[in-house]
Amino acid sequence: MKSKIHSSIPARSFAAFDSFDVADYAELGEKLGIHLDNRTISNMMTYAMDDLQPLVTTASVSTPVQFLQEWLPGFVKVITAARNIDEFIGLDIVGNWEDEQVVQGIVELAGNALPYGDSTNVPLASWNTNYNYRTVVRFEQGMMVDRLEEARSAKQRIDSAGEKRESCALQLEIERNRVGFFGYNNGANQTYGFLNDPNLGAYIPVLPGVAGTEWSVKTFLEITRDIRTAIVALRTQSQDNINPEKVNLTLAVATNSVDWLSTTSDFGISVRDWLTKAYPNVRVVSAPELNQANGGQNVFYLYADAIADRSTDNGKTFIQPVPAKYKTLGVQQLAKGYLEDYSNATSGSMCKRPWAVVRFTDI
Repeated sequence: MKSKIHSSIPARSFAAFDSFDVADYAELGEKLGIHLDNRTISNMMTYAMDDLQPLVTTASVSTPVQFLQEWLPGFVKVITAARNIDEFIGLDIVGNWEDEQVVQGIVELAGNALPYGDSTNVPLASWNTNYNYRTVVRFEQGMMVDRLEEARSAKQRIDSAGEKRESCALQLEIERNRVGFFGYNNGANQTYGFLNDPNLGAYIPVLPGVAGTEWSVKTFLEITRDIRTAIVALRTQSQDNINPEKVNLTLAVATNSVDWLSTTSDFGISVRDWLTKAYPNVRVVSAPELNQANGGQNVFYLYADAIADRSTDNGKTFIQPVPAKYKTLGVQQLAKGYLEDYSNATSGSMCKRPWAVVRFTDI
């Protein structure tokens, strides 16, 4: 039996199919031998059959990831260590950026009263003076912004000039804080810090506890004993000029040790609670510079903030004389950008009343 030919298309007449109405696909099986069920037909898009060929372009996802991103607001900035020298001893803006030295005068009254006699010589009073010198050191930090850099950073929502100015200020503050604690050795200069002022007394080791000397292994009673020992030493050393009930004191503790002040007694009272009630004039501060400050051992200082001793200065135990905290040196306009330079000047720290400070180590 001769087979029935449903359709015949000459090669020269063959062309891509135009779009069909879905209902017309039923004739494909009969005319072209293409059989599609109703479910397939209902889910299909209408394409010309000759579009179904291997890719000519590079294979990729249908939607670029850039269109699927949600950008969170702002930028997270990298943190630096806390700069606590101002909290420790304050800040005194004195002198000028160009000064070479900061000088503190010291006057000592001299003379002795003697028993009276009609024929004896009159005992005369006198005075003696000395001077403490601190050398001023200056730092600088500059920035340069180019035109293309500024335009491109703006596309990232970053103010390049503003970020660089902030970086200049931050770096200068980091150096001032470092000199405030450690001083600056430039050969024959005299720039000292909170930790190495030559007027300070020697470190005193704390008494050992049952498990050792470090506060991390000491009990409530052992830590409070260390603090009481420091308070007694300060009162005795000052010949009772420092009364902890009347004078404001600062307990400066290494960052690694300060949280052991939360150690509690058997009755649930912490060392901080005890300190607040027993010595309310004592404030607690901490800084990482006191970590391992004495031969690898953590330390703490106890000192009077200021003393009313008839002196004509500000009465402070420590000062941080800073001639210039932040100074603009100049701005230079360039063909393709601009250059800015900033500076500061500091003379470190000065202990003016070493008898108002005690230092303990091995905590």
